[in-house]
Amino acid sequence: MSQPCSNGIEYLVTTSETNGKGQTKYCQGGPVTHFDLPNQSEVSLRVKPKEKVESAVFHASAGPLKGRTMVITVDSSTTLVISRNPKDPECDVCTVDGSTPNCSPTEKTLTNVESLSLEFSCPKPQDVYSIKMKKTIECTKSSCTPATGEIDPNLFQDFKRSLTWDISVPERTVLTFDIAGDSLKETSAPDQCQDGYQYSVSTTKSDGTVKTNSYCRGGTVSHLDRLGVTTVTVEVPKGGELDKTIFTVKAAPRGGRMMSVTPDPNTIITISRVTDEPDCSVCVDKAPNQVCDPKHLKLRDPRNTSVEFTCPQPQDVFSVEINREIDCTETSCSGDIVQAESSLFPDFNRTFTWDLKVLSTRAFQLDFPEAGMQQIPNQETCPDKHTYSLVTYLRTGLATIGTFCRGGTVTTIQVRYKGRVSLQVPGDTKMDPVDFKLSVGPETNMVAIVKVNLPRGVSETDFITPNYPSDFPDNQHMQWNFIVPGMHNYTMHFRDHTAPECLKDKVAVEYQKEDKKMTKLSLTAPQPEHQQGNFNMVLKNCETNRTLQGLTLKHRVSVMRSGHPVLCTVDLTKHQGVSLQIEAVGSDPYCEMSINSKVEKKINVAAGTKASLSFLDCPNEDVRLTASEVIGCQNVASCSATLLNVPKLDSCLPMPLHSFTWHLNIPMDSTVDLVSPTGSLQQSLPGQECNSSVSVHVAESDGFSVGDFCPNGMIQKVQVHANVSITATGRDFSKTKGPFLNVSFSQEIPETIIYRVTPSMSSPTLLATPNWPQGMRPSSTVSWIVTVPSQHQAHLQFVNVSQPKCNDRHTSIKVKMLGYEEEIMSRREDEPAEEKLLVPKSFYLNMSNCIPEEGQFGAVTKIVLQKKTNLLAIILGIAGALFLLLIVLAAVCIISKKKKKESANKESSIYIGKGNIFRPGDRHFTKARSDNESHVYASIDESMVYGHLLVDSSYADSVQDHFKGMQVDSYHTFTGPTDGDLPVIKEPDPEPEMDQYRTFLDPSETFIPSRPRTPINRQESLGYEDRRMVDNELYTFKSTGDINTIRLSGVDMEPQPPIDEISL
Repeated sequence: MSQPCSNGIEYLVTTSETNGKGQTKYCQGGPVTHFDLPNQSEVSLRVKPKEKVESAVFHASAGPLKGRTMVITVDSSTTLVISRNPKDPECDVCTVDGSTPNCSPTEKTLTNVESLSLEFSCPKPQDVYSIKMKKTIECTKSSCTPATGEIDPNLFQDFKRSLTWDISVPERTVLTFDIAGDSLKETSAPDQCQDGYQYSVSTTKSDGTVKTNSYCRGGTVSHLDRLGVTTVTVEVPKGGELDKTIFTVKAAPRGGRMMSVTPDPNTIITISRVTDEPDCSVCVDKAPNQVCDPKHLKLRDPRNTSVEFTCPQPQDVFSVEINREIDCTETSCSGDIVQAESSLFPDFNRTFTWDLKVLSTRAFQLDFPEAGMQQIPNQETCPDKHTYSLVTYLRTGLATIGTFCRGGTVTTIQVRYKGRVSLQVPGDTKMDPVDFKLSVGPETNMVAIVKVNLPRGVSETDFITPNYPSDFPDNQHMQWNFIVPGMHNYTMHFRDHTAPECLKDKVAVEYQKEDKKMTKLSLTAPQPEHQQGNFNMVLKNCETNRTLQGLTLKHRVSVMRSGHPVLCTVDLTKHQGVSLQIEAVGSDPYCEMSINSKVEKKINVAAGTKASLSFLDCPNEDVRLTASEVIGCQNVASCSATLLNVPKLDSCLPMPLHSFTWHLNIPMDSTVDLVSPTGSLQQSLPGQECNSSVSVHVAESDGFSVGDFCPNGMIQKVQVHANVSITATGRDFSKTKGPFLNVSFSQEIPETIIYRVTPSMSSPTLLATPNWPQGMRPSSTVSWIVTVPSQHQAHLQFVNVSQPKCNDRHTSIKVKMLGYEEEIMSRREDEPAEEKLLVPKSFYLNMSNCIPEEGQFGAVTKIVLQKKTNLLAIILGIAGALFLLLIVLAAVCIISKKKKKESANKESSIYIGKGNIFRPGDRHFTKARSDNESHVYASIDESMVYGHLLVDSSYADSVQDHFKGMQVDSYHTFTGPTDGDLPVIKEPDPEPEMDQYRTFLDPSETFIPSRPRTPINRQESLGYEDRRMVDNELYTFKSTGDINTIRLSGVDMEPQPPIDEISL
C-alpha cells in the first residue's frame, strides 16, 4: 500500500537483495498473517518515534519451497530451452530422472525426452521463465520433411513462447509457405503487433546476407515464396492460443520463370539487372547449350528464343528495354512507330525505344492524335504511368527535347537529323500507348520545332527548353509554333530563366506572326501581352562560357477569351418546386457555361435557390433549357385539382425553353386523373400523328411510357395508378403557356391505366397499348372504356398484336358491353384472336400482360363507328309513302264534294299532356264504317298519318291495349280536355344502369350518368324538337326521360368559333 500506516508501524518485505522492486509495505490490522519467502528475503520494521512495539514482532521457520511440477515430452527434431533473466526473482528449474533431481537456476535445455518430470522451485514460473522451441525441417528439391510446422498448442501455453523452424534447402530451390489460420500483414517495425503475435521470416542469401520480413496477424498475406535457407519464427504471448499447424511448406526446383521470345526484325531486346539480388540469373536457350548471365542479356535474332530466369520473380530483379531502329529516306520511313512489342515481358518494367534517323539537313516528324501531349519536367512520371521522352543527338552530345504525357496541347514535334523516342511503362501497368505517326519533315536548322494547339477558354500551359534545368546547347535554336483560338488573347510569361555569359553573339527571343514583321526581344524585355492570332517563338542561344551557368528558360502561355459572356441571375424562390436544367447539346466544343463562377458542362439550378449563370460563346441553338416541377399529394381527400401551366421564367435566360416536366407523386392507394382543358386528348400513333404546336409525353416515374398526347382527340380522360411525369414540348412556350392538362387525384383503380374514349364519327380511331411499339409492363393491366353513340355500332379490328411466350400467367384480350356481365370476346396468348368484332353499344376493352419469358405483349386496335340500319322500316316506309299518296289524291276528290257535310262529332281528337295519352270521352261510334262518315277527312296533315305503318310489330307492341280499339279515320283539332279520369301510362322497364363500376371495368358514375325519369312536358313552340324522338318516319319516342330540346332556329346553324390549339 502507498498510504502511511495509521499507527506509525510499517512492515517492509523484500524477496531478493538484488531486486529492489520486490519490496512490499504492510500495516497492522489486515488479513495477512504469514509470508512464504524465498532464500535471502528481508523483513524490515519501521516505527515512528514514541510508538510502542511488542517484544515479539514475528516468528520465522524454514521448510521446503512449494513449486510447480509438470511432465513434458520433446521429440528429437525439437530443442527446448527454458530460461529466465538472472535479475528476475529466483526460481530453479529441475528435471527429475530417477531419484536425483538435476536443477539449474536460470536455464535448462531439453531434447529427445519422453514423459520427463519438470519441477520449478517457485509457484508461478511463467512469470520469470520464457520458452524457446526450435525445430528443423529438411527439404530436397521436391519435398520437405516434415512438410508442416507443427507444435503442441498446450505445451507451456501459459509461458511466453518463441517458436522457431530452421529450414534447409539445396541450391536453386524455392520454398513455398502457406500460412494456416489468420492471414498476415507485413510490418516494417518489429515488436509492434498489438495482440503480441509476431511472425518473422528470414532468408539467408548465397553471399551470407540475411533478409528478414516481419508480419502481424490480420492481413491478406497467406502465401510466401523464399529462395535459400529460411528461418520462420513465431513469438507467442503468455496464455496465447495457437493451432497445431502453423504453416505448410513445399519445395520445388528454382527454375523460376521460362518464356519464349521472338524479337521483331531490327529490334534488340536487352534484359538488365536493376537490383543487387545475387541469386537470380537470366539464361538463354536450353541445356546443354544454355548460357546464363547474372547481369544482362541481349536478344538480336528474330527467331523464337527460350529465356529462363533462375528465380520465381525475375520482374523484381530485371528490367527490359525493347529497341527498334527506323531509318528514313528523303521522303518516307521504313516503318511506323508501333507498339507491337507490348505483349513481351508484360510484368517487367519496360522501356520501349525507337532510334530515328533522317538526312542531316532534314527533320523527322512525330504527329500525335487529337488528344495531344503535355510537357512535364524531366525525370517526372505521368499519371497514367506511360511516360514519353524525346532526345536528339548533337555534335556536342545528347540533348533531351522534353518529357511528355498523354493529353495536352502539343500536336507535332519535328527533330533534326537523329533522335530517340522512349516510352517507359512499369510492370504493374497494362500497355496502352499513344498511337502517333512518324514521317519525314522539312529541312530546318532548329534543334526541334514544337507545334502547340492552345485550348479555348482560360488556360495556362508551361514549356521548358531542352535539358532543363540543365543548359540549353550552345549556338542552337529552338522553335515553338502556337495556334491561338479565335476571339482569344494570349500573354507570354517567362517564369524562370538563367542568362549565360556569351562569348559570341547574344541570346535572343524572336516572335513572328503571319504577314507581319519579326519582333526580336531579350530575356529581360517585356514579352507580348493580350495579343491575338497565331505566332511563332524562336529561342536562340549564343556561344557560352561553359564554366558558368548556361541558358535555361521556363515559360508559360496564358490564354483567355476576348468575348463577353451573357450573364443571368435565376431566382427560383418565387416558383415553388421548380428546378432548371441547362445542357450544351451542340457540336461547338467552345461553349462555356458556368454557375456561380464554376464552369460546368451541365447546369442544374435546384428548386427554391438562386444562381448566377454565365454563357460564353454559346449559340442559343446549341444550348437546351428544360425545367421541371414536383407536385406531391399526400392525401387524396385533401388534394385539389391542378392545372399544369408553365411558369414564367427569368427573362434574362438567352435560350428558349425546350420542355417542361411535371413530376406527380401520389400515395400507393391513389390514382392520377389527366383531362385536357379543351375536353379531349389525341394519342399520337403511326397513322394518327399529332400536328399541333404542343404535345405532352406521359410516363411513369421509372420512364415507362404511357403515351404522347395533343389536344382535340377522342380520349376524355387518362387514369394512371402510379407516380407520373408529364413533359410538355412546344415550338414557342412564350406564346403557349397552357394550361396543358387538368390533373386531379382519385381513389385506387384495379388497373394500371384506364383510357376513357369516345371514337370519332368521321374517321377510324386507333388505340395502342402503353409504351407502344414496345411492349406493356409485365403483370400490368390496361382498359379502354369506349362510348358508342346511340343508333351506332362499333367495328373493332386488331390490326397489330404481338404476343410473348409467358413464363407465369397469361395475356388476355377481353371485350364486354357496358352493363352486361357476358364477355363478347376473351382470348389468351395461346388462342387466336378475332381480327374483327362488331359491338352494338358502349363497351370495355381490357388487355392484361403476363410475366414474359421472351417477347413482348402489345396491340393496336382500330375502331370504326357505323350507323345502325333497319331494312324492314325502310321497306315499310316506301310502301307507306305510296299508299299515302293515293289517300291524298282520293281525299282531295272527296273533300271537294262533301265539304258541307263535316262530322259534328269532334271527340276523336287526341290530347297529349303531362305524359298521359287518353280519349276525351266515353262515347263510341255507333254506326258501322259503311253507314257513317268517319272515313271522311275534313283536312289531312301528312305528318300525322301513321295507320299504314302500324304493321311494325316493334311499335305496335309498345302501344297499350285500349289504343287498339275503334278506328278513327279523321283528325280534328282538339280544343281542350274533357271530364273523366286520365288513364295512366305504364312506364317501360328502365334500361340497365350505367353508373356503377363493376368488376369488369364498368365506367364511373361521372362518365355515364343515369337517365332521369320525368313525365313528358308540353312544348308550345314549333322552334323546338324533342331529342327523345327517333329520326324515323314514325317519330316515336326512344325513352321516357326528360325532353331534351334542340333549337331549330337559324342561329344554331351558324358555325362555332374554332378552338385554339394553344389553349390545351
